[in-house]
Amino acid sequence: MNLAIAILNWNGKKLLQRFLPSIIENSEKVDIYIIDNASTDGSQKYIKKNHSQINLIQLNKNYGFAGGYNRGLEKINAELVCLLNNDVLVKKNWLPPIINHFKNNPKTAIAQPHILDLNNPEYFEYAGAAGGHIDRLGYPYCKGRIFNNLEKDNGQYNQDSKVFWASGACFFVRKKSFKYLGGFDEDFFAHMEEIDLCWRAFNQNLEVYSLFKSKVYHLGGGSLSVSPQKTYLNFRNNLFLLLKNLPEKRFLRITERIAWDGIAIIFFVLKLELKNAFAVLSAHYSFFINIRKMKLKKNINQEKKDYYQVKSLILRYLCSKN
Repeated sequence: MNLAIAILNWNGKKLLQRFLPSIIENSEKVDIYIIDNASTDGSQKYIKKNHSQINLIQLNKNYGFAGGYNRGLEKINAELVCLLNNDVLVKKNWLPPIINHFKNNPKTAIAQPHILDLNNPEYFEYAGAAGGHIDRLGYPYCKGRIFNNLEKDNGQYNQDSKVFWASGACFFVRKKSFKYLGGFDEDFFAHMEEIDLCWRAFNQNLEVYSLFKSKVYHLGGGSLSVSPQKTYLNFRNNLFLLLKNLPEKRFLRITERIAWDGIAIIFFVLKLELKNAFAVLSAHYSFFINIRKMKLKKNINQEKKDYYQVKSLILRYLCSKN
């Protein structure tokens, strides 16, 4: 199976200097591409000077995660593509378990390895852990991570398993499936576009897997303090996610979700995080003015009801604390 690795980069020269050598060393006979979102920190010059074997795709502006990968993958000819963050460390034999799974499981469209914390490698990492799910209202969580609580990897998830979504930190996808599903939704710009793509795959009866025999180590920053821009994108895109992928008769759940978002606004205000509170309000405004546009993107097959395993992640989390 022909595999390519695609690394999206925007002003990540220091990360490339740190992590690219491990990717090159442990990915023999694999074409590696850097998709550069018009960096201004010397990233492109560094790649050309130090890694001439790398295929550099230079974009004319920062298209974000979704737009960057959409444009980059148009230029990559491979059956299987690994979308890899520029802050991921890989080790020997990380690829064979993934390639073998795709060879033997034609219904699998998307997969991820287990993602561990680079700074604390005994623990799962925030961005994807052992594979993702969502609850009834669209709140994402992972096997190995609920909100900011990370589990130690004690082998409790040591089996290949179907999941609802795979992490964009290390995201393997069949090129034909990516094209069939329409690629990432560029209106998301960044955050949750991989969950949207996986939900579309789910609605088309394609499978997403977490594969335990492959492990990577992510530097990440998901558990760091939240910026207003990230808050805005997460809240807005979560509503986009529900609007695009829920069956029409279940749209009441969006109203429920907005009510829970109102509670989040109150918490931000009480913690004097007024910029984050305003970011949620801005996210709701953007959602409402884009409802018609998002509804036009709805999938043709959306009657699948069993997209969640947990009804309310928040209530489950609160109960576990008591």
